[in-house]
Amino acid sequence: MKWYLLLLQAGLSQAGLRFGCSTVSIQRLDPLVEPGNIPSAHVHQIVGGNAFNATMEGDIGEKGTCTTCAYTEDFSNYWTAALYFKHENGSYKRVPIYPNAQLGTEGRDAPEIKGGMTIYYTQKDFGGNGDKHITAFQPGFRMTVGSPTVTTLDGTTPGLRYTCLQDILTRGSETPDFPKKPCPAGIMAIFHFPSCWDGKNLDSPDHQSHMYNTVKGAFQEAGPCPASHPVRMPQLAYETMWNTTGFNNMWPKNGEQPFVWSYSDSKGYGTHADYVFGWKGDSLQRAMNDSCMFHKCGSPGVQGVLKTQTVADMNKCSVQNTVMEDTEGWLSELPGQKMPMKFTA
Repeated sequence: MKWYLLLLQAGLSQAGLRFGCSTVSIQRLDPLVEPGNIPSAHVHQIVGGNAFNATMEGDIGEKGTCTTCAYTEDFSNYWTAALYFKHENGSYKRVPIYPNAQLGTEGRDAPEIKGGMTIYYTQKDFGGNGDKHITAFQPGFRMTVGSPTVTTLDGTTPGLRYTCLQDILTRGSETPDFPKKPCPAGIMAIFHFPSCWDGKNLDSPDHQSHMYNTVKGAFQEAGPCPASHPVRMPQLAYETMWNTTGFNNMWPKNGEQPFVWSYSDSKGYGTHADYVFGWKGDSLQRAMNDSCMFHKCGSPGVQGVLKTQTVADMNKCSVQNTVMEDTEGWLSELPGQKMPMKFTA
């Protein structure tokens, strides 16, 4: 069965969140891997609370004043690398993001979510909530998944995949590398985080060892947690929709796929994502304890366990850039990635 049919039937399931977050910032900051560095090594696109900065510490949920996420109690930050198109002449242009399907519930005249991501917190899969207690992330918790240093297929992480979109509802046909041909509706990048916690550490030196990855991908239920990491947490996942369609008639004549992550990865094997927990109080635990699914957990016009805001209010929230450099338009090089360039007339 295609994934879009599962999404449409998800109202029959239990205990899962699916919501959109507008873009809060696009700049070279990475408070997990490079705390305090202004700028960080490569460009990121970030969603969530406006407490995002180069040195994030403590309870982020108590520091923000607005959030770009649909749920008003979620001041977490979620980010990935930005995607760029590389022209045959060696120049680069950032690929825009567009919102996922079935997120806006305010009617036809409502504004569109400004780029961003789709965020998931599930417990089992789209067919049920399982029989395990799910412990919500705690204030101060953070983690990453994947690594920009991965350059081979063997080094890729299960659950970090791409889908060549035939339309906005395309699901399935996931690959560990970039699509090899133009995609009619763009490229969806998918990021599944591990959900087994050691129960002790809110972070670790590599931002991954406090978690254990039993992810199978494709929104299947993750495998059992080992004794070393016995605490089952929500299965966090992101989907980012990259609108590559404006570049479909610019593909190189030699047929090579032209997209690169902002850290110069043209294969896609090094795709990665970062997460800093920032839900206020016990709001995420309340949701995980509830029997709601997706919009029924709360949306405009639907009273649920979580409070929501309008898309207009989501889009208003932003973070002022602390790194002043061009990330838009045609660039001679990727920001932060110094390399010799050759241009053709």
